[in-house]
Parts: sequence; structure tokens; C-alpha cells
Amino acid sequence: MLLCIDIGNTNLVFGLWHENKWKGNWRIRTVHEKMSDEYAILFKSLLADRGFSLEDVCRVAIASVVPRLKTIFNNLFDQYVGVEPLIIGPGVKTGMSIRIDNPSELGADLVADAVAAYHRVQGPCIIVDFGTATTFSAVSSKGEFLGVAIAPGIEVASDALSAKTAQLPRVRLVPPSRAIGTNTVHSMQSGLIFGYIGLVERMICCIREELNEKAIVVATGGSSSIIAPLTDMIDVIDQQLTLNGLRLISERNSDAQSSN
Repeated sequence: MLLCIDIGNTNLVFGLWHENKWKGNWRIRTVHEKMSDEYAILFKSLLADRGFSLEDVCRVAIASVVPRLKTIFNNLFDQYVGVEPLIIGPGVKTGMSIRIDNPSELGADLVADAVAAYHRVQGPCIIVDFGTATTFSAVSSKGEFLGVAIAPGIEVASDALSAKTAQLPRVRLVPPSRAIGTNTVHSMQSGLIFGYIGLVERMICCIREELNEKAIVVATGGSSSIIAPLTDMIDVIDQQLTLNGLRLISERNSDAQSSN
């Protein structure tokens, strides 16, 4: 079995792939301070709840934007499973040319997203990942990663608005009935939701113009369920995009993994 893990700043998403399908996937809160033993207990419990064991895992692929947890998870799988994880980064075969100034700066999750999206649409695409940050990645018709734009995620923006002001509360991120708010909550929801739609649509337009071709827009990430249904500029919603990218990259490196 292949275990794919996407370690984000806010959430940790992982899935178990076997016999050409996902046997289960989970989303939990990322706790930066946890040790490998604590995560091992958590993984064992969640897998056992679906009838699986950590010992069933024979391959592991990880994308992490949290440097400390790369070491923690490497130790976890070495100690409990006897498997060296494939950690996405420089030197790993992705099948995608990275056309940016410094490829080592590119987040592993964005690479996985791009690999999966291009594999799915087989053409130029824009990947919008709604996470702690909202990222807009551009992939050419030749399957080249051309670059990315990064904006604060909508939940980060909402948290900052309430944290940095004396009288604005935290609000649920649901669209109000009107753009013109008549109370504080609706006013904030309007600015956050409708304003964010404007940000997303403008970024897609700018990237499409620079690509100079009709690119398919693929959305993923925890906050995609808030924004994606409110715009007609997103063509595909795929909550397992990053995991599928990790699966594809793992398959492209299977010979190297099996020789370790």
C-alpha cells in the first residue's frame, strides 16, 4: 500500500492508495510540536478505524511545507514501518519541467498539484489551491511549471481582520444575500467572500492572458468549497489533487524507492 501525505501549515491530509483506488483519506490539524511517536499513535488509530494497519504500508510519499515535520515523519516511518519516505524536493523525478528562477523555493505541494492537474486535463492549466495561502500555479501546454502567484488565504484574511481591529468579530465564511451589508457580520462576509471572488477571478484572467491560451482552471484545498461554487471561472474541483500528484510522483520514482 502507498501512503501519501500532504503536510500543510494548517492541515495534514493523507490517503491510502491500494489496488488502483483510494482506500481512505483523512484531514487532521497540523500540530507542529508533535513528536514522531505521537503522530505514529494517531496514524495507527485512524488507519485501524478503517480496517488497516500502519504495517500494511510499503511506500510513503510526502509533500511538506513545514521543515521540522519532514524530519519527524522520516523518523516515524523509519522506526515504525522500516520504510524511507519519498519526500518531494530537489532531485525527485516529477516528470515536470520547473521553469522558475529558483526551483528549490517551490513548495512540494504546488509541484504535486501541478503534476496531478496536468495529468488530468492533458493541457494548459491554472491550479488554484485554497489553503492557508491561496496559490495560483500556471502550467503550459507542454507540461511546464511556469510560475505561481501567492495571496493570503481567505481564512487568514478573516482572522487578520478580527485580530487587528478592536470591534470586528470573527464571522462564518458564508456569502450574504447582498453585497451592501446592513450590519457588521454581513458587511464583513460581503467584503471577505465577494472581495475574494474578485481576487480569484482577476488572477485567473491575468494568468490566462499571459499564457495566451485557454487554460483549464482546477481548484483544490480546504477553502475551495467556500469560493469555487460562487464563480463560473473554475472548471474542476478536486479535493484529492495533491494526494493524486503525490501518487503519480511516487509511481515515477518507484524504481528508486524499491532499491532503497
